[in-house]
Amino acid sequence: MRFIKLFSPILVLLVLGACQHVAEPYDYTKLRAEDPHSILVVMPVNKSVEVEAPHYFLSTISRPVAEKGYYVFPVNLVKRIMEEEGMSDADLVYNSDPTVLGELFGADSVLYISIDEWTSQYIVLDARTTVSFSYTLKSGETGETIWESASTISYSPNDGNSGGGLAGLIVQVVASAIEKASPNYIPLSRRANFAAVNTKNQGLLPGPYHKDYGVETPLP
Repeated sequence: MRFIKLFSPILVLLVLGACQHVAEPYDYTKLRAEDPHSILVVMPVNKSVEVEAPHYFLSTISRPVAEKGYYVFPVNLVKRIMEEEGMSDADLVYNSDPTVLGELFGADSVLYISIDEWTSQYIVLDARTTVSFSYTLKSGETGETIWESASTISYSPNDGNSGGGLAGLIVQVVASAIEKASPNYIPLSRRANFAAVNTKNQGLLPGPYHKDYGVETPLP
């Protein structure tokens, strides 16, 4: 019995450790084979109720991808050209052949994004803003998916606020009201995009204009 009592905490720790989920490193075989130098970002598919979400989002995606070492076609110019070509419907573009866009723009790859969540909710005395995106990179030559990712960021002005009496409650109420009136969608989108592109063993590999281009991604 003493043996069992002595080792039972160790057994519990082993069981808990076995239950923890560790994401498998992404399989970069197709991305390495395609070796895209340029990425065309098309208008996101909007699954949220906020009509302007895609336009705001587009202002946040180019920088992290470019900083990863890829040439990113100017998103506003791409948007205007696609509208002139009768391709303004994001849902139709999302389900169309990527090789058509690859040929039209001379792009090595096409990045499709789905805005899965873009909300700001006011609950009791708290406000919480959440953005959630799915990313799919497809070859502009073959149309195959060569990389996928997803990212969700949530923010409340009262995260980490432990109270502080009546004065603290008033501060929470005011902060929540400000967040609800003017949600931090842009900063959250930037953080979500940065995470999707740069997360170790899940994000994009360094592109040809990055100092680490060709360097294998280290395992955790």
